[in-house]
Amino acid sequence: MTVLQKKANNPIAHLTPEDVEEIGRRLDAIRADIIAARGASDAAYIRKVISVQRKLELSSRAVLLLSLFPPAWLVGTAGLSVAKILENMEIGHNVMHGQWDWMRDPKIHSTTWEWDNASPSEQWKHSHNELHHTYTNVIGRDNDLGYGIMRVDEDQRWHPLYLAQPLWNFLNACVFEYGIAAYDLELGKNLASEKRRKSPEFKARTRQVLKKIRGQVTKDYVVHPLLSGPSFLHTIAANATANLVRNLWTHSVIMCGHFPEGVETFERRSIEGETRGEWYLRQMLGSANISGGKAMHLMTGNLSYQIEHHLFPDLPSNRYQEIAPRVKAIFEEYGLTYTTGPLPKQVASAWSKVIRLSLPNDFMAKLTNRLPRPAVTA
Repeated sequence: MTVLQKKANNPIAHLTPEDVEEIGRRLDAIRADIIAARGASDAAYIRKVISVQRKLELSSRAVLLLSLFPPAWLVGTAGLSVAKILENMEIGHNVMHGQWDWMRDPKIHSTTWEWDNASPSEQWKHSHNELHHTYTNVIGRDNDLGYGIMRVDEDQRWHPLYLAQPLWNFLNACVFEYGIAAYDLELGKNLASEKRRKSPEFKARTRQVLKKIRGQVTKDYVVHPLLSGPSFLHTIAANATANLVRNLWTHSVIMCGHFPEGVETFERRSIEGETRGEWYLRQMLGSANISGGKAMHLMTGNLSYQIEHHLFPDLPSNRYQEIAPRVKAIFEEYGLTYTTGPLPKQVASAWSKVIRLSLPNDFMAKLTNRLPRPAVTA
């Protein structure tokens, strides 16, 4: 964590190396407790969520067969939006993390699950599980940090191009599933190099992405609308709306977990020789939670407990609420800030940071100093 030592308000200056490793041991103990306690109730939970999601999607698509009528359109679109969010967040994301592999159910396993998303599961698991969760919030290594298109830290050199990053971020939110597919494919880096662009591996991965997108588009914008007959155009609009809602929601949840004020970023050299305790500490400092009730936690895929998820990405998501008080107690004991807040606050904080970092450092202060001051009268 050498990069943090340089910060004026260093959040870990008071910790000794022994403290850091003790934090690691205590978090390992929490992990071991949950692994030992996994069982039938956890398996029943994920099977129930999958069952509810599939019934909700099927019934919503059935209602959309009559989407020519406004009430049917509204009900079907709302139901399909929720179904897509559940599939991506609480089911797909967590199944592909291997959270349910211990069940040894081939239908609910990280090696077999394919989700309702533009990014093929194999490519997503590489960029997310292997890269993001290994290099959480490490600038230049973690593509989830700013999605490779934004300035994410004051120490990054500012360029006029960053003035547009609020716009890029909004557009990325609207088409988020395709943005995920693009940076899972490392599209920018691969297209910039002729050697990479022409490599058989990149071409094969590109074909895989295009095949997945073709399947998603065919399902949402051809097959289901055709089944709707005279409601064809209305069903297309309903599917497009559901996908937009899912994209905006997913983007917001991920932003809240990685980007609000108070969340730390790290330079590449700061993780050289990183110990287990230091890795845990980076997850603690580089994450933020969203407070709320059961519905909020379910609809975020329990990523409202992003701190706990980053610490234990392969533990069952339904256990994060149980773990959270123990994790928070460690934060408090060692004088660390457990960053959390309601969804509106966290979204506003993340967007404020996006806008602030789109400008040169201290831009507002410099602008204020240049403004003419009113004359002082006696």
